[in-house]
Amino acid sequence: MPAKGSRGPWLWPLLLTAFGIVLLLNNFLLLGDFNATSLWPLALVVLGAVILLRGDLLPGGEGRTFGITRGSVESATLEVSAGEVDVQMRALQQEGRLIAGQYALSARPIMRVSDTHTHLVMNRASTPWYSLSSWEMGLARDLPWQVFVSTHLGQINLDLADVIVNEAILASGIGDIRVIAPLEALGTLQIRSAVGNIHLITPVGYRSRVTVQAGRFMSIHADENRYEHFETDIFLSLDPNENAPLVEIFVSGTFGDLYLT
Repeated sequence: MPAKGSRGPWLWPLLLTAFGIVLLLNNFLLLGDFNATSLWPLALVVLGAVILLRGDLLPGGEGRTFGITRGSVESATLEVSAGEVDVQMRALQQEGRLIAGQYALSARPIMRVSDTHTHLVMNRASTPWYSLSSWEMGLARDLPWQVFVSTHLGQINLDLADVIVNEAILASGIGDIRVIAPLEALGTLQIRSAVGNIHLITPVGYRSRVTVQAGRFMSIHADENRYEHFETDIFLSLDPNENAPLVEIFVSGTFGDLYLT
């Protein structure tokens, strides 16, 4: 089932029809001295428009919706190897579901269950090269998650504000990372980027300690209204609730800007 909001392959027939008309007119010398073959860059323009509007290069590669019921699961691990596909994640509002959202073609989560723990794997290698739909997913809010997300050419956008995090590692080769810190984390949250900006948001009332390891070409921009520069590489969130648990976050980057807000 195509994901909600996906578009049909109308751009391809439109392109072929328009280009066919131009070639036909050119063959009958109705275009004067105009060289129809000079229109080939238009194909690149249309290819870019297809990717922007549909999220995929060819018809049939749109994202698919999915949903997995929670059942007796009490903890979960989610492992996403996204390649050049963008990843979006948030807390799931619907009760009774373990995970739900949109996945790229042929990359429905593979699930392995051991007692009350489940391990979900989403792998870009299972997806056709032309399928570029973003992976969007919601996670159950009432159980702890281990979250591992990696991309080599894609963006990571995670809203973990209402997710219980047991452990999380987010890594990007070339691409921006945007993360809203969780209220509760049993382990550490690690964010790594080789080339790209990192935007870390701590909601008001959350207690976070951010340790930064920045390369020579990474600049740090910390909002003074949200963070206290405690030590050389350590930033503490301001005005946390007294009972809020401490969330440890480690951030490292080489090229780009780090924004703490």
